[in-house]
Amino acid sequence: MLGLIGFAGQIPVFLLAPIGGAIADKYNRRRILITTQSISMASAFIFAALTLTGYIEVWHLFVFASITGISNAFDIPTRQAFVVDMVGKDDLVNAIALNSSMFNGARIIGPAIAGVLVSLVGEGWCFLINAVSYVAVIAGLLKMQIQPREIAASADSAITKIFEGFRYVGTTAPIRALLLLLGLVSLMGMPYAVLMPIFADKILNGGAQGLGLLMSAAGLGALIGALTLATRNGIRGLGRWVAFASAAFGVSLILFSLSQTFWLSVVLIVPVGFSLMVQMASSNTLIQAMVPDELRGRVMAVYSMMFMGMAPIGALLAGVLAGNIGAPQTVALGGAVCILGAIVFGWRLPSLQNEARKIIVAMQMTGGEPASKASFQQPAFARETIKSQKI
Repeated sequence: MLGLIGFAGQIPVFLLAPIGGAIADKYNRRRILITTQSISMASAFIFAALTLTGYIEVWHLFVFASITGISNAFDIPTRQAFVVDMVGKDDLVNAIALNSSMFNGARIIGPAIAGVLVSLVGEGWCFLINAVSYVAVIAGLLKMQIQPREIAASADSAITKIFEGFRYVGTTAPIRALLLLLGLVSLMGMPYAVLMPIFADKILNGGAQGLGLLMSAAGLGALIGALTLATRNGIRGLGRWVAFASAAFGVSLILFSLSQTFWLSVVLIVPVGFSLMVQMASSNTLIQAMVPDELRGRVMAVYSMMFMGMAPIGALLAGVLAGNIGAPQTVALGGAVCILGAIVFGWRLPSLQNEARKIIVAMQMTGGEPASKASFQQPAFARETIKSQKI
């Protein structure tokens, strides 16, 4: 039931994110975020009320998980695109890294606070606190002073707009390669978290407390990775970071799967979180740097599909494999596939770097509009600028 509820909460992102991305490109992104956060807040308040009054049932969980998933399908691509609206491209690397550090800091601190509160006041009050927290998010969005985007009028249908995003991703080799590697890691590597209770209880004999320590260690590694990226300036060299991080993620998973000692496993899970965060955030930054503004929401919707949308499919696949060959073997297999993906990406990286430089420079020449092949062939445009954009 836990797996099915998780699937119900995540699969809408895979199915509906392209629509969410198209809407993010057509309408005011801040207003979209206020709407999605308000829907999530209302759902959270009803969920808390049902829990506190004792009327909560399993089917309610499926309903609320689905509502949250549908809201996220519109919220995630919009929020990813909204980062550039808030900070601009010059501070993009630092902004994405700091956002990731806040997210993973909350991953470490939140469960610890929740564990204490659940024992003191029960789950219902924790759900109520979660609902109230949306007030601060919505208030922050309302108070932001963001310069409005210029949204060009278009007679194209919504379906045409959606396919335009997919077509851009499919014909832009660097973005396509980054998203394929991200999707592969999400499908085969990230489901290790779904199998973590088996490692904590059956293999390492750590129980619920051991599971908390393992997940906190992974969150700590991710936090370190995010803070490491936050110290960077610019996108130079991030392509190599993606390749090395993907390979390191796979190696770390294999080593973790082989461990039979609890504290050794805690140590080994730290680089798992670190390398996954570096790969995810670096890919996000590179894609945001290359995508034209008018397609940003739709391309980030594909990013959301690859990162979040593949997770429920990977979780189901991991469950089937673990039931047949065992949890350690499943995690090791996922790690091996991630290493293979990193090798292929690294082998193609020189040609991808060359095309990415042309895309970025062409966008600078056209003021952020989608770059045509002709713009790649403009004569003698700042060779030093092209060199400085090496990914």
